[in-house]
Amino acid sequence: MNGSRIAAVGHYQPARVLTNEDLAGMVDTSDEWITSRVGIRTRHIAGPDEPVDELAAHAAAKALAAAGRAPGDIDLVLVATSTAVDRSPNMAARVAARLGIPRPAAMDINVVCAGFTHALATADHTVRAGAATRALVIGADKMSDVTDWTDRTTCVLVGDGAGAAVVEAADEPGVGPVLWGSVPEMGHAVRIEGEPARFAQEGQSVYRWATTQLPPLARQACERAGFAPEDLAAVVLHQANLRIIEPLAEKLGAVNAVVARDVSESGNTSAASIPLAFSKLVEQGAISTGDPVLLFGFGGNLSYAGQVVRCP
Repeated sequence: MNGSRIAAVGHYQPARVLTNEDLAGMVDTSDEWITSRVGIRTRHIAGPDEPVDELAAHAAAKALAAAGRAPGDIDLVLVATSTAVDRSPNMAARVAARLGIPRPAAMDINVVCAGFTHALATADHTVRAGAATRALVIGADKMSDVTDWTDRTTCVLVGDGAGAAVVEAADEPGVGPVLWGSVPEMGHAVRIEGEPARFAQEGQSVYRWATTQLPPLARQACERAGFAPEDLAAVVLHQANLRIIEPLAEKLGAVNAVVARDVSESGNTSAASIPLAFSKLVEQGAISTGDPVLLFGFGGNLSYAGQVVRCP
């Protein structure tokens, strides 16, 4: 085998929907204030009895079913999350237990909003090295657990959810080379810290970095896979904020691509945002099997990671 491919994807969101009107009754805000600044209208919020691993397991089960695979076919489970409450067992082990996956390597990856694309690259490398045959790669976060619901600058942004992909060995590479890195000296710009842990960010710093520094990096990710931006069928950026997604996509120059805008419906779901939005595009038929799609995550630690994949 010369590479790996995404065999199938799946996603899951909690049933409860929190609207901008709902938030206006909680903090000093309005639908107009929120949509004009971040482009978000609704978000899904998990209940106290819906932990991160449950969200992850639901998305993973859907991806397995779509791939026609059984839990026993998986030998690597990677969960990208930054909202795990406990240190051990990790989310990957808990998901494996929920799904009945026997004896997998099970690891969590915490790169916050860029977590899924880091995890996908790790799975690709592991499969190509022969250390795993088939991996379950999940992005799942329960941002509502780490949100100050009295702070209108952050509570209007967040949502909960999960997305997953089944990654397996393939004769032809279906997951392109990753471009990844970070700006650690600016890591304080996005934080989940304290006791209790709370999400905070320096919004203007993140906006300037994302809209000015990331477009050439996204183009490099395309070049590494042998594609020009205009060749892309879709662009799935981290769903941070519509006011970041739209200028970044425009500067990338992917003029023929569908641009994922799931943030309007789901809010910022951190590591879940890319697989969640990608899975919805597949489910909706907006992209077809074999189409080249750029996945590009960015955010916490001021980390980034992106690769071009073939649509399952």
